[in-house]
Amino acid sequence: MGTKAEDATFDRGRFERQRAFALELDREKHVERQTHVVGMSRRENDAEHSWHMAALVYLLREYADEPFDLARALAMALFHDVVESDAGDAYAYDEEAQASSHERERAAAARLFGMLPDDQEADLRGLWEEFEAGETPEARMAHLADNLQPMLLNLANEGDDWRAHGVRRSQTAMRRAQIHAASRDLGAVVEELFDDAVRRGWLGADGDGTRTSAR
Repeated sequence: MGTKAEDATFDRGRFERQRAFALELDREKHVERQTHVVGMSRRENDAEHSWHMAALVYLLREYADEPFDLARALAMALFHDVVESDAGDAYAYDEEAQASSHERERAAAARLFGMLPDDQEADLRGLWEEFEAGETPEARMAHLADNLQPMLLNLANEGDDWRAHGVRRSQTAMRRAQIHAASRDLGAVVEELFDDAVRRGWLGADGDGTRTSAR
């Protein structure tokens, strides 16, 4: 599987569509995210986020609460943000941007995946839809990495991005919940890290000063 059949002939037209799509992927390197790299020297881009996310899926797979197809989860990590080269990045804690992003991303998915041969269009569009739905073990693990990756950067940077945007712990509840959904162990660790971030003033406390659970 995944190799050329002995009797298959090279399809130049198919390759040219794949080549065009591969060059579209390069545009992810130009989509800046709000999160900064460790050290705060610059913002990371979508391509860096996707690579880092895939690395976390592989590195932390032992903590998943249920068996999952590693290759499928890695593919989701690598392709989940392709649509942002058209739609742009919506900051996680910008409610207005998040509300308007869905329609833009669906249009982007149709255009970008539509560049591929039909079988690969169906494959990658299916992976993207599965990730968006978040209902399979693979999607849950990919979402864990998608949410944990910027959290780790924010913690390493002493909450500089959180503080710049006035983010409070309660605003992170949905994203923490997606970590809990894939791994109880990592979910518990994240709660401890966030308790510490609030104590240090890296992340805003909630109005009543109490801990807001993700579950």
